[in-house]
Amino acid sequence: MTDITSIGEILIDLTQTGKNDANVPLFAANPGGAPANVAVAAARLGSRTAFIGKTGNDGFGSYLRQVLEENGVDHSGLQTAEGPTTMAIVSVDETGERSFRFIRGADCEMVPEDVDEALAQSSKVLHFGSVSLTQGVARSATIFTARAAHKAGVLVSYDPNYRPALWRTKRDALEWMTLPLPLVDIIKLSDEELPLLTETMDLEEGSRRLEEQGISLIMITLGEKGTFCRWRGETFTVPAFPTRVADTNGAGDTFMGAVLHRLCRRGEKPLEGLEPAELREIVAFANRAASLTCSRSGAIPAMPTLAEVEGSALT
Repeated sequence: MTDITSIGEILIDLTQTGKNDANVPLFAANPGGAPANVAVAAARLGSRTAFIGKTGNDGFGSYLRQVLEENGVDHSGLQTAEGPTTMAIVSVDETGERSFRFIRGADCEMVPEDVDEALAQSSKVLHFGSVSLTQGVARSATIFTARAAHKAGVLVSYDPNYRPALWRTKRDALEWMTLPLPLVDIIKLSDEELPLLTETMDLEEGSRRLEEQGISLIMITLGEKGTFCRWRGETFTVPAFPTRVADTNGAGDTFMGAVLHRLCRRGEKPLEGLEPAELREIVAFANRAASLTCSRSGAIPAMPTLAEVEGSALT
């Protein structure tokens, strides 16, 4: 059985790495895309992961398939489109914070017929994000797969990562980003995204509103302040792991991959019998993993191995 199957976008992150002597920005073509990042992050920690998505019939597409293979991610669900591979231009400021500009391509062309239903429904967890909800056919494929997984008893994990440039209006984003919530068991969102989905900035109240929609585990990332969690009516905050930030790209995906990895280690029903004390330890582990990603540049290239995360806990 596969532990985690991710569905959605895989793309090239053209990430700013600095400037040359003429003060011209320099970019590296890093592999990325939030669902693909989660699959790789969990695989590097030891989980059996798979990815469902679409790349272009070009050099970038071949490279992304190679990256999945090199990281031990099952890429049998990765299809090829005639259009170009999607790109995200990621600029990084002096504090390591990012800004995005997307050039959409093959990821938007994924249709329900492209989805390997057996792969999604034979996993412990199906994970997806909200970028694939921004376009018609990819939106249909993502929601179709989430519904099928939910019906089959697979845990559904969701990261509603809001990218304003990809939506026509904020109201449009709210409509489609909240549509899948009744299918979701596990959600990870930032404190900046909480008011979009819940109409409140209060962590206690916002997480309660998400729980009312049937979501079992709610995790709200707070940057250097750590992670706020709600599990079965109980709430708590797990402190962040201090680090010197080089680039925050991929940190949230590393966190999500680490949480899902540790949950899947618990057995075929990852949330069954989960106690708050164990959840605290799982989230602390994920915070450490994310901090290591932040300390290095790029998304997938910066993601840590299990040995690195366990070693960081001893320093």
